[in-house]
Amino acid sequence: MGETASLWTLFVSSFLAATLLPGGSEAVLFAVLKAHPTLYWPALAAATIGNTLGGMSSYLVGRLIPHRRELKRLETVRRYGSPILLLSWVPIVGDAFCVAAGWLRLNPWTSTLFMAAGKFARYLAIAYFAEPGAPAQLPD
Repeated sequence: MGETASLWTLFVSSFLAATLLPGGSEAVLFAVLKAHPTLYWPALAAATIGNTLGGMSSYLVGRLIPHRRELKRLETVRRYGSPILLLSWVPIVGDAFCVAAGWLRLNPWTSTLFMAAGKFARYLAIAYFAEPGAPAQLPD
């Protein structure tokens, strides 16, 4: 698979993994970095952006849910606000946090920022195991 196709596959995989659909983009990131070590930063960007947009799609679903009754996990999201979305990458509860943040109408910009930061940190850790030492080489 070529470099461009690998990045698009990673982006789509990361997007879908962040929605309510099952899937894991970590293995795809690991495979892309093993096949194309020079794509370290572009792969991190593709995974982070795709996963953040997927998380924001769950946020949007939450905004569309009518306010008829309280949703589960609201108390945690209400207490911590947008910073709880640093944990949006955690399986199962992360999706619930994103939906709850949308339902509570938390600021979409700060929600996106915290979501992206948490997802980037997770992908950075995975990338480190795929290509130890690569972060020392920052892009030009």
